[in-house]
Amino acid sequence: MARRRFFVSEVLNGRAVIEGEDARHLTRVLRVEAGQRFELSDGAGVYLAEVAVTRKEFVEFQIIEGVAVAPAMVRVSLLMSLIKFDHFELVIEKATELGVAEIVPVIAARTEAGLEKAVPKRMERWRRIAMEASQQSRRDRLPKLCPAVQFEKALECDSRWRYWLDEEAGGEPMLRALPGARNVDADSIALLVGPEGGWTANERDAAAANTAWTRVSMGSQILRAETAAIASLAVVTAAWRV
Repeated sequence: MARRRFFVSEVLNGRAVIEGEDARHLTRVLRVEAGQRFELSDGAGVYLAEVAVTRKEFVEFQIIEGVAVAPAMVRVSLLMSLIKFDHFELVIEKATELGVAEIVPVIAARTEAGLEKAVPKRMERWRRIAMEASQQSRRDRLPKLCPAVQFEKALECDSRWRYWLDEEAGGEPMLRALPGARNVDADSIALLVGPEGGWTANERDAAAANTAWTRVSMGSQILRAETAAIASLAVVTAAWRV
């Protein structure tokens, strides 16, 4: 049975600490005790660790050894247009489980007024959602949550393969559009997903004019924005060892 994995800010001198609300969850809900073993990640490595000290809001671990992790074959960036926050948070949770490396909120023409200004206030909540999903799915490291960018800036993404999802007919089926060579280290893919209501004609023209981006389709059905994001990431996950 796989050990539970937790994230820590750092590993120093063979020890790591979890404090505050996260520690309360460990001591009150999971009821961790000295001597129990878990896996820890500090974003740079994964370690087997043993609980050394437990108090109400403080848990200290003693590092036993490093844990080997498989290298990611592809780095996936999700450029997700801002949508209603409960739906956006679902995307963060599921994208994290599916192995996304970074999530970039995109301000599209049809982004609901007020969402952009509220993004900084939501970042801490989004990081917690990403951390909890990372622990549940036993990720090696947390995904990066980036500041919101305008649509035009999103098109400047420098991933090797870039795909923008379009609900209108004519896009290449996404699975067919993915590159054939899927065993090359350090490759990167970007997925650009539109907002509720879809892309405007100007946005569609701008994306189509940028030859670095490939227009793709998820099928004949019109998907909600959050469904399109999750489904496209699942396709990439199935096609690549992420």
